[in-house]
This record gives sequence, structure tokens and C-alpha cells, in this order.
Amino acid sequence: MSYKNWSFFTVLLGCSLFVSCNRQVDPPAPYGPLPTEYQMTWQKMEYNMFVHFGPNTFTNVEWGNGKEDPKVFNPSAIDCRQWAAVAKAAGMKGIIITAKHHDGFCLWPSKYSTHTVRESSWKEGKGDLLRELSDACKEYGLKFGVYLSPWDQNHPAYGTTEYNQVFVNTLTEVLTNYGEVFEQWFDGANGEGHGGKKQVYDWPLFNATVYKYQPQAVIFSDVGPGCRWVGNEQGHVGETNWSRLDVEGYEPGAKGPNPDSLNTGNINGARWLPAETNTSIRPGWFYSPSTDDKVKSLGQLVDIYYTSVGRNSTLLLNVPPDRTGRIHPNDSIRLMELRKAIDESFKTNLAKGTLTATSTRGNDSRYSVTNLLDGDYDTYWATDDDVLTASVELTLDAETTFNRLLLQEYIPLGQRIVAFNVDYWDDATQNWKQLIEATTVGYKRILRFPEVTASRIRIHITRSLACPLLNNLELYNAPDYPLGISDDHRYNLTSREGWKLLSPTVGADKIIDGKADEAVLVNLSEPLILDLGKSQSLTGFYYAPQNKVTAANIQRYRVYTSADNKNWTELKTNGLFNNIRNNPVRQDVDFGQTIQARYFKLEPIELTNTEDSYAVLELGVIQE
Repeated sequence: MSYKNWSFFTVLLGCSLFVSCNRQVDPPAPYGPLPTEYQMTWQKMEYNMFVHFGPNTFTNVEWGNGKEDPKVFNPSAIDCRQWAAVAKAAGMKGIIITAKHHDGFCLWPSKYSTHTVRESSWKEGKGDLLRELSDACKEYGLKFGVYLSPWDQNHPAYGTTEYNQVFVNTLTEVLTNYGEVFEQWFDGANGEGHGGKKQVYDWPLFNATVYKYQPQAVIFSDVGPGCRWVGNEQGHVGETNWSRLDVEGYEPGAKGPNPDSLNTGNINGARWLPAETNTSIRPGWFYSPSTDDKVKSLGQLVDIYYTSVGRNSTLLLNVPPDRTGRIHPNDSIRLMELRKAIDESFKTNLAKGTLTATSTRGNDSRYSVTNLLDGDYDTYWATDDDVLTASVELTLDAETTFNRLLLQEYIPLGQRIVAFNVDYWDDATQNWKQLIEATTVGYKRILRFPEVTASRIRIHITRSLACPLLNNLELYNAPDYPLGISDDHRYNLTSREGWKLLSPTVGADKIIDGKADEAVLVNLSEPLILDLGKSQSLTGFYYAPQNKVTAANIQRYRVYTSADNKNWTELKTNGLFNNIRNNPVRQDVDFGQTIQARYFKLEPIELTNTEDSYAVLELGVIQE
């Protein structure tokens, strides 16, 4: 071979080696449905404030009936800037306001309703609460969202074919007059209750209206299409939580997916529908003076944070303003305590050391396991396409005590990890010991476990639907906060001396033992009849349902009192425990007067589910 030809061959060989050494490994292909840009922005917000405010704040009910005098709405010192300041200081990123609840009352002067702030006493009818709140959100750097219930117990067109357009008109007013809306909250409640009129909602029209005027808005409902309800209002999504859901054949409200599916999502769900966990800082959604001492404990709120944000969900925490129009000090103080607890828990990331993995995609440094510690959301560790099980090991710089592990999956390419376990290296036995087993990761997973001291920790992915992708790993040693006294037990202050439950006879003692710890199932044909032992002055009663969305609890009822267990006076003909299906917490009912009686009877009319028996945790009367 001539020198000229040899030189040419050498150049070709060198070029070939250069290309081979610098061959670009393709990134993992997207798997399954994916989040949109707006859903990703929404997910990263993590923690927002819900604000329930309206006539119900002043009438002491959870669901108004649309017949209340609008003049009852008259906050004496409303300050939306205070709401925004509290939300900002609490670490929240946005506020969603109940612009229109089921009573139909509009917090703006809608030209499509006569049940609005315009007809109220507040600011002599010249106020616009949505304007004040949207301006306050802008000032404090918060995003603004709105809740509009399509159920309207005031509007005369409700229940007719014309109503859907009325609702679209009110929706359009809100979406075009108050700036950018980050989330549109839709409630699927429908009809005026037992035997009431129903509306056939045009959900495609409602959603299209939102996207027409606010294309970036994430729409909430049981079936999205932007994010989904978690199937309960207690503040916890499932330990397994897929950001995917099958929605074909379902719609918001009673025709939605079952609560279990909403709570866990579907592993092969056709839509990307991440979970939003909504709960209230108080037992109810609207402010009531009777709940000033029943704000959730710090321990309860910390637990809710872990069972929502820590389980691949966002947290929407309701903080209802009081009758002055300001957030009550008890609520704001507790929010500041929660902010401090979260900051303290995640102040010092202990994940300092050397990371290795059993597999790296194409041995390409772009997919190195070291990306888990670089703080960049968009860099991640990945394996080759055919590697669905793998381990990541962190050798710490020194022996470290920790009790929290935070992991994040790179969800812009889909949710993949089905199951994994966490091990720590036990120096004493020179063996790996399992610390915890877990399922899904998603956007963020925070695992809690007893303190352990170790120099090495290993995350072993045991099942993944496609090659696993992780983009963050953090370790913490966080304080533990006791849950405190439950809401049910804080209520039980009434003396039960001399009480006897005459009906039912089975399980009677448990129903009036004051413990609210075990549900009793009572045949639907049997009322609850309580003998107080002697005549007493009564102002109301309470019923504690079984704390499950799927339970058959009393929803509608009749109430009677008697002096002799023979002649009964009916006090409530068609009483309603508002929202008890979705929020099955203790229900306190005020008679509105003082009744002298020895016997009390609660008769169920309608249950939250179709069953032959209803559930009772506790029953009692409220004495003067």
C-alpha cells in the first residue's frame, strides 16, 4: 500500500473511531400518556390555598339552599391582601376561591344572576370580591384560581335546557375579567337533593369554554381533564398513586369513577390525570364560630402533607375566612407552624456521597446516576430500554442518621416505576437490611420510616413498566409531630350519665360510648332512639358517620323529641347532612331553639349509598 493510500486509510479509521466514541445514545422514548406543559407547571406548585367564602359563612351551614337573603353576606373588614399574605407566608403558590357555590351566590356582580354581591349589604352592593382577590394575588406573586359550581339552587333556569348556557355565561364573565386563571375547579354536585330537579350538564361545552379563554388553566373534576379528585376529603391519596386514569364513560359527580380508582389512579390509565388532594383546616369547608377550637393539629397537617405532596399529589388546603372577612388567627398561626415544620424537616439534605448504579443507559454520562444529586430537574438517570429492574446505591461520606427518603421520577417522559424497596447497610452484621417497601414514585415520593444510622443506602427498583428514570434523591432526619386529639374526641364533652339507646339493641353501647372508634351497622328500618334518663334542655344533636367515602351513612333524616316515648314532636322533616358522602365527619345540628325532652329520635330517610343498613360511629345530643 502506497504511503498516500495508507494515510487515507488512517484518516478514515480515525474518523470512524471518533464517531464511535462520540455516538449519541438516544434518550428514552416517552411511555404512555404524558403531562402537558401546564400540568407540569401546576404539579410543581405542590401546595395551594382553597378559600370557601359566601353566605354560608354567615348562616353556619355547609350547603346553602339559594333561598338565603343575599344581604346576609356582609363581612365587616374583608381583606384579600391578608389572605394572600398568609398564603405566601405559609409557602403556598396559589389561591382558589369559591366564586359560586351550590347556593348560586356569585362573589362578583354577575349580570346573569340576581343572587350576587350586588344584592348584598357588603359595600352597599358595589363590591367585587374576585377583583379584590385577583389583585391581591398579583401583588403577592400568587396564582389565581376559581371554583364555580354548576349546581345553582337559586337560578330559575336550573333544571332546564337553557341553564347550561347561563352557566357558560357566568363562567365566561369570570374567565375574561380577572386575569390569568391557573386552575378551574368544577364540582359535580347535581340537583336539589331528595326528589329535587336535576340538570344534564354539558361538560364538553363547559371545558371548551375554559380552554377558549384560559388555555393554560388546569381543569379539576373527578375526570379532569387537567387533574383529578382523590376520592375523599380527608387529605390523603393512596400509597400507590398513578397520575393516570381511565375516564371513558365517566363524568364529574355521581357518575364518576369509584373512590378507590380516584385514590390510586390506574396503572394503565389512558389519560394523564394527576391527583389533587383537597381538605380543610377545619372540620367543615365554611367558617363557623363553633370550630374555632377545632382547627387541625400541627401533627395532623404534617401527616396530610406527607400523604398528599409526599405521594405524588398536590395539596389544596382550605382556609375559610371568618365573618369579618379575614383568616382567623387560629388558622393563620397553625399555617405558620406548618410552614416552620416543613422547613425544619427538609432543611438539611443528608444525601452527600458517592452514587453508583447497576445499569446506566448506553454507559452515557448524560444518563449518569450522579444526576440524582445535581439539583437540576431536567437531568436524570436512566437504564437501557430492556433493563426494567435496577439498583441505585448511595455511599454516604460518613455514617448518617435519617428517617426520610425523597425520590422523584422524571415524569415528562411518563410515569414508569411500579414497585421498589429501600435497604440500608448494617455495619454490625455486614449485610443489607430492608428498610421499607413501596410502590409508585411519580413527581415526588417522600417515604417515612423509623430513624436508622447507616453509611450506605440502596434503592432497588423491582418492577418498572419501561426503563426507569429518576432525577432526584434526598435524605433527611425530620422531626416527628404527634397527631394530637382527633376532631371526633374533641367534640365529646357531653355527659352521658343515665343514657340508654332503646333502638337498635345490637351495638347500642358502642353508639353512645363517646369513643367514635367502631362503626355499628343498623338496619334501615330501625331509627336511633335515645333515652336521656331524665328531661333535659337540648339545643341540638350530633351524628358521627363511618369515616369512609364508600360507607352507607345517613344523608337525609327526620328528627323527633318526646317527653314520654309515646308522643313525638317532629323538629326536622327533611334534614340534610351536607356533603357527608365526600366528607364523612361528625355532623352537628342546631335546633335553633331550646327543646325540653327526655327522648330523642333520628330516623334515616336516605343514605349516601344504596344499602339496607346504615353506619353509626356515635350519636348524642347537645345540651344547653
